[in-house]
Amino acid sequence: MKDKRLVHVILKDQAKLEFEELNQIVGEQQNKGITNSEEMQLLKSIKQKSELLKLNPVYGDKIPHHLIPKNLDVSNLFRVELIGYWRMLYTLEGNQIEVVAFILYLVDHPTYNKIFGYRKN
Repeated sequence: MKDKRLVHVILKDQAKLEFEELNQIVGEQQNKGITNSEEMQLLKSIKQKSELLKLNPVYGDKIPHHLIPKNLDVSNLFRVELIGYWRMLYTLEGNQIEVVAFILYLVDHPTYNKIFGYRKN
């Protein structure tokens, strides 16, 4: 049976700032008549994946608990791959009525590697 709880997607902290900056860049590009750019594609990808989370909050790849950086202070973490090797990191909270997907990070691949302490060889 499908979960009937209401799902909210909320951008927090770094993700909110990154999204707002990206939105501003895309707006400026559109004003200049640009119809396709990496920023536009990334913004579209973020919006599409956010809609998918509303339909299925566990859409992303679950990060094993032992790999979640301690400084995030979350009990669960999921990763969604975006266009151009960007990543969306989110956590879920919920009760019997609703589920909230808090998007914590929208990051490029080098920043993602830094968050998880991966080293480039």
